[in-house]
Amino acid sequence: MSSVLTEISIREDVQAGADEVIALRRYFHQYPEASLKEYETIRRIKEELDKLGVPYESVGETGAIGTITGQKGSGKTILLRADIDALELEDAKEKPYKSKNPGLHHACGHDGHTAALLGAAKILKKQAAHFSGTVKLAFQQAEEIGAGARQFVKGGFVENTDQVFGLHLDSSVPVGSIVSVPGATNASCDIFKINVQGKSAHAAQPDKGVDALLAAAAITVELQSIVGREISPLDHAVVAVGVLNAGTRYNIVANHAELEGTVRTFSHETRQFVLEAVERVAKHVAESHRASITFENYDAAAPLINAEEPAARAARVAADIVGAERVITSQPKSLGADDFADFLAEAPGVYARVGTRNLDDPDTWYGHHHEQFDIDERGLPLT
Repeated sequence: MSSVLTEISIREDVQAGADEVIALRRYFHQYPEASLKEYETIRRIKEELDKLGVPYESVGETGAIGTITGQKGSGKTILLRADIDALELEDAKEKPYKSKNPGLHHACGHDGHTAALLGAAKILKKQAAHFSGTVKLAFQQAEEIGAGARQFVKGGFVENTDQVFGLHLDSSVPVGSIVSVPGATNASCDIFKINVQGKSAHAAQPDKGVDALLAAAAITVELQSIVGREISPLDHAVVAVGVLNAGTRYNIVANHAELEGTVRTFSHETRQFVLEAVERVAKHVAESHRASITFENYDAAAPLINAEEPAARAARVAADIVGAERVITSQPKSLGADDFADFLAEAPGVYARVGTRNLDDPDTWYGHHHEQFDIDERGLPLT
């Protein structure tokens, strides 16, 4: 009987706090901050945690982790994560809560994640007498540049955590629906840079030089053979070069070129293989042109792989909230990355999605990272 009453009480608390969560979301939407610069955002988060009496520790300069301890004794420790950073993008929509910080926009829904986790903190604090164990509340900076989650991991804040849970608002999913899919759902993200070193010469005497531009162009083309000829057709991978800079003048053989690109995969093993292949191919192609290279890589995010049991449990909980017919347990993988994967590398868990697309409101149809991005706020109480 007590568990039923507690469940009913939680539902009532969620509905009672919906307006407050929406108000917080609109506040954060008006004052977005870029990755690693979320100073006012984390100040407000800490202010809200202070109001609730939730103790917290700072993580880096702009992150924080709160702790709520159940009063029914020891038990498991779970971590709930919300990312808090915004994008360097104008907010083009005309709404009362439009961004007041020029050139910055919560165009990915992190304002909603932050507000929802604060709403959850209020309910969990109120319900602490009814559960055992510990709930950690991770307000994570710098997801957009893949630099935030690792601060929590390296700081030891994920140690001794039994399971981790994260979610993302999703403008491609109808409001009222929740997505919980086991297995790999998001790709890894590596950002590589290849510097090609050649030798200058007059363009009329190309044999006197080593053409770094030609070598870089050949590397760009040959890198595409990795996915086409070295990866199983049943696997998935992307190798893309987005930047190629070379040369200073039309009649000079370029002595330097620089390529920047990305590798995306859905498994740790494929990720390692492809990165090694990119460096290998670049090195040997450069050598065939008498040039040399240096290879650098920025590890932005690991592949995001949901564990079977947490994903199944999240789906069951979601069914109790929205009905089984609105729970999505199979969805195409996304080559977009999220550094929540770093939490999942430390403990099993699930990264779910909550629909915010109102089929009758085109303002909620824009994709994430679009200057017109907005959400149907009815999705926030489900978050």
